[in-house]
Amino acid sequence: MAKKNNQKNKISAEKQKQEIAKQEELKKQQEQQKQQQQDDDSSDDDSVSSEEEGEDLILEGVLVRNPDVESSDDSDDDDSSSSSDSDSGSDDEEEQPKHKKAKTDSNSNSKKPSQKETQKKSKSNKSKKGKTEIIPCEFTFNDMNPKYFHGIKNHLLTQPAYAGHSSAIADAMIENISVGTVVSTSDGADNIFGFASVLNVTSYQKKESIQKLKQMMLAACPKDHQTELSTVLSGSTKRPAGIFLHGRMVNLPLEITLVLHEQLVKDMDWAVQNAEGGEEERKSLNFGAFVLLASCSRDNTTHNIMYKNFDDEIFAGCAEFVFTISSSDLRKGAGGGARSKDGDNEDDLVNVIVMTKTGHRQGMAELRQMIHG
Repeated sequence: MAKKNNQKNKISAEKQKQEIAKQEELKKQQEQQKQQQQDDDSSDDDSVSSEEEGEDLILEGVLVRNPDVESSDDSDDDDSSSSSDSDSGSDDEEEQPKHKKAKTDSNSNSKKPSQKETQKKSKSNKSKKGKTEIIPCEFTFNDMNPKYFHGIKNHLLTQPAYAGHSSAIADAMIENISVGTVVSTSDGADNIFGFASVLNVTSYQKKESIQKLKQMMLAACPKDHQTELSTVLSGSTKRPAGIFLHGRMVNLPLEITLVLHEQLVKDMDWAVQNAEGGEEERKSLNFGAFVLLASCSRDNTTHNIMYKNFDDEIFAGCAEFVFTISSSDLRKGAGGGARSKDGDNEDDLVNVIVMTKTGHRQGMAELRQMIHG
């Protein structure tokens, strides 16, 4: 009996050892699983952190861009859109502006203002949570119309030479319907993204705003160009001179800027061919010289002139002569206290660019070459 009890005790002890070993093994496995879970969690955190860091870098790349360097994102957008818009978008990019629709019936004296045929499409990108949203915008080129008065005036207020007479000059441009173009959109709104016009210095010589501009230019003109400028502004030349006005949003696409200038050229050619008032009006629209008052500033380090609009610099390179009106002369001459919309800035200057019709057409060729290559 005692021997049997000893055997039972041994068996019981072995079972206990085995049970303890199993428990320790189970505990060890649980600890290993726990450690593995912690390692996996740590790896996931690192992955999330890496992804988040990547998103921050992408977002920074979208928001912080060098304006002088073309974005590769924009190029990708253009490439991707070219396949879907192969029948419209790509053709529009190369399409030259068509002649303006006839504003007058050859058998009638009534004017027929109409929307110009040329239209362009543009895209603007918005960054939202790292994603790019493409917003299509269709620009239209339109004849001058009273509904554009406030838009044109607001653009003139940003130009020191015209700010003091913005309302009167806007009225004159709208009245001069034969020669003038407005860049708007096809959404039915009266938004003005750009404009261009030429005012005959003789036809509008009785307007106070034109008289003030003439006086200001003659007062600031250097002596060696006084005679030339006086002749140009006198109205006694064989072919008339025109004050060349244009303005636009600073971020207007380059192609639209070119088409705006090209459309103005077509306006002038059309006006000469379709003048209602016969030979006299035809001569008044056949400009031989242009005077452009270009907004600019002077670099404090290099003392070089920096134009607000890059196309003004191109026209200046094709001019007969150029001279500068200082900010103090602007205040004295342009209505006795002209002030741009941005405020009275001592750095505000105006360069008077005097060019012939040949020089203007040469500038147009250089502008076209710069944009289209």
